Amino acid sequence: MSTATDSSAIEPNVEVAPTEPEANKLFRMCIKYKGSDLHLKVGMPPSMRLAGVLRQMQLPPLTASDMERLMYPLLTPRQRGILDEEGGADFAHIIYDGDTETRFRVNLFKQRGRLSLVARRVNNKIPTFEDLHLPAVLAEITQYDQGIIILAGVTGSGKSTTIASMLQYVNQRERMHIVTIEDPIEYTFKDDKSIINQREIGIDVLNWDIALKHAVRQDPDIILVGEMRDRETFSAAMHAAETGHLVFGTIHAGTAPSTISRLLDLFPREMHAPLRQSLAFNLKAVVAQKLLPTTKEWADKGVGRVPTNEIMRINPTVKKLILSEEDTKLGDAIRIGKDEGMLDFTESLRLLVVGEKIERATAFEVAPSPEALKMALKGITINQPGIL
Repeated sequence: MSTATDSSAIEPNVEVAPTEPEANKLFRMCIKYKGSDLHLKVGMPPSMRLAGVLRQMQLPPLTASDMERLMYPLLTPRQRGILDEEGGADFAHIIYDGDTETRFRVNLFKQRGRLSLVARRVNNKIPTFEDLHLPAVLAEITQYDQGIIILAGVTGSGKSTTIASMLQYVNQRERMHIVTIEDPIEYTFKDDKSIINQREIGIDVLNWDIALKHAVRQDPDIILVGEMRDRETFSAAMHAAETGHLVFGTIHAGTAPSTISRLLDLFPREMHAPLRQSLAFNLKAVVAQKLLPTTKEWADKGVGRVPTNEIMRINPTVKKLILSEEDTKLGDAIRIGKDEGMLDFTESLRLLVVGEKIERATAFEVAPSPEALKMALKGITINQPGIL
């Protein structure tokens, strides 16, 4: 990943009101120059990511006392306690400008005994599937009555944005009650056809366990669990699905098939058999996602990155493979499930290359099988082995 240190274009010429935290000047700089991320580290000038490249501001290097002076006023007592105890804290920081607000997803952490910060600017407008260049089948996936839908990907792969787009699609079309449980809240929804209640851990409710217990008593149709980060959270989400709710959640996994093993890893081996039963009958779809830089033509249109997706829907074939512990065959099931709206990364990358949204080199760099992608781009279909 390229990094630029030439700061000639980034002059710190913004003002903040006397009542605002001093750190807001840096956040407002990020807004002014349309940076996607703000980076603060002791010993370095403040930096922001512009069009995928880190660039420094024309400011002196930050000292340890600078970081403490700038950061501590942003924290609630609870967040300060988490930072001191765990060495890092996640929270949302909002910049107000009249009636508009810009939300940042912040991670403040310690490294070598000093504070560092990375803040991602979150777009206030919830984008549509078309805005995000997402597969149209996601609209169909939102229509399940109950079960679990999981968005998989690494940090920064756009999982939260994709889920927000899916929930907004429902909000604009269905009379539902949607409850979101997040830490922190990233997108703020406005009630449309649906009623949406958003709860932030540590502000609206003490912890995930209590929030999920409350959620099933709040007459929800849909529950968003921000991240299925441990056994307790996933178990509670599964219970909500089993009692007739549609649950959305995210998990750190690289592909749709590997999501199954990632979930199993949360539990001891002796619990895997009943967990596979629950997954087979309650999991509805897994959408894995990666963000890739676009071609210059699309970047010039203001589209700097597009997603490549892998979509696994739980049809009878996939269900049988999960129950029989044949996870290695799930990739084949996805490839032959095209007519049911399934999509693997190879086909997704092919479509992005053919549509001239990404460069061929970019596609081959992230392709699970460069040889399979090469054949797909030549129009050669690989015969699938029997998986039943």
